[in-house]
Amino acid sequence: MSVNHVRPVRGLAYHVSPRGDSGVGAPDVVLLHGFAGSTRDWERTCEVLGRAGLRAIAIDLPGHGATAAPPDATRYTMAETAHDLCELLEGLRVRSAHWIGYSMGSRLALFVAATRPDRVESLVLESASPGIEDAAARDARRASDEALAAEIVRRGIEWFAEHWGSRPIFDSQRSLSVAARAALRDRRLRNDPRGLAGSLRGIGQGAQPWLGDRLADVRCPTLLVTGALDPKYTGLAEFMAARVAHAERVVVPEAGHNVHLEQPEAYERTLLAHLRPFTRVSPISVPSSLEA
Repeated sequence: MSVNHVRPVRGLAYHVSPRGDSGVGAPDVVLLHGFAGSTRDWERTCEVLGRAGLRAIAIDLPGHGATAAPPDATRYTMAETAHDLCELLEGLRVRSAHWIGYSMGSRLALFVAATRPDRVESLVLESASPGIEDAAARDARRASDEALAAEIVRRGIEWFAEHWGSRPIFDSQRSLSVAARAALRDRRLRNDPRGLAGSLRGIGQGAQPWLGDRLADVRCPTLLVTGALDPKYTGLAEFMAARVAHAERVVVPEAGHNVHLEQPEAYERTLLAHLRPFTRVSPISVPSSLEA
């Protein structure tokens, strides 16, 4: 059973949804959603983690879900958000955790691992990127993100949901059921346009620092997950795996960018195999429906 909390961190109200074993010694797992997502995206994953004896802590990032949307874009930056997350976990009496991130959330989790390794036991990075190395390309992306941010504010959340869902990177999601696509759209519609705009301006790939030169600083066990139908991010995972000391790379068949949505059972098997050495449960305690 999950209990939702609002946690003030440096003047910003964060929405946190912990689930699972809260006993002494229970491994903590932090889950960070992608752009235009929320803790609701992780409900199935959190249930699986809880049944496997871990405590899942899903967090709405600034401007998303039920977390506040600060007016200043600098409050959304990677450094500021990472600072917030470490303080938030301190308030939950979590010194270090396993960090799971999807897309934008994986970029943020990678930043935390590179800059605050004491906070990270292991990483699971789904469809991750270390950022954009070329300065001119990064500037162009920043301009593109700014243009989209302005359009979101001007046209509203209904326009954004249609626009974002039609991007080619999500073409593989056309194979999802009608109900699954409707639920995904509904979750996107629950965001604040001003919050999404602030997120693009503060933590979009155009604003993110290049982390490629920091990959050697990531010393924890790292799992890089991508979908076989997402060649761009599969290539980025290969690049990162060659530079992270303890990295494993898994490509999930018949999945695109959002692996945990498109192929949830394959994603969960991969995730539990990564986390099993840190749990207090035997393999037979893993839900049987997730076993190969």
